[in-house]
Amino acid sequence: MVERDQVWPLAPSGSLRSDQYEPSVSAKNVRKQRFIKCCGCITAFVLILAVVIIILAFTVFRVKEPVIKMNGVTITRLELVNGTVPKPGVNMSLIADVSVKNPNAASFKYSNTTTTLYYHGAVVGEARGPPGKSRARRTMRMNISVDIITDTLLSNSNLNTDIKLGLLPMSSYSRIPGRVNMLNIMKKHVVVKMNCTMTVNISSRAIQEQKCKRHVKL
Repeated sequence: MVERDQVWPLAPSGSLRSDQYEPSVSAKNVRKQRFIKCCGCITAFVLILAVVIIILAFTVFRVKEPVIKMNGVTITRLELVNGTVPKPGVNMSLIADVSVKNPNAASFKYSNTTTTLYYHGAVVGEARGPPGKSRARRTMRMNISVDIITDTLLSNSNLNTDIKLGLLPMSSYSRIPGRVNMLNIMKKHVVVKMNCTMTVNISSRAIQEQKCKRHVKL
């Protein structure tokens, strides 16, 4: 009998030896390590940025109270009868020198200011100041003119006693609403209020014993 040659099946041409897998696995590991490092760097950057923002929010960007101060009051008009009694029908005029100090690292923009003057609790004068802007860490001064209605003073029952003493006790209330803008990132509405008491010396036409208290609402 003639022996037939045994035919063995050929191995698939796509099969690779074990040593041919090593470069492919190594490349995948390198890419994976790079991806992990990249993610770690991004995470670290975000954390550092968050810490910096928090620090700035509680230090540089923390909204501080604007300081309003009454520097002085000047009587610009006061006509008297016999040198003692305010002349009826002629209003008394005052100019209040007010300063607004902005301690923030951003500008403080305020709208119309209002000032009301009282004599023994009764309103005798009111004035409005124009809007303005106080630059960062700067102090802005303004002059507010107040006209006092003399007829309202004359109708007050306490006037005769105060004229004998030569002193007119008065009080004022000022209100300045505004907003602090931190690089268009943080905006905070602020209202500054100030109450002052003063005594007007009739003979010298000067202000004495002036005291003020302020209140800031953030």
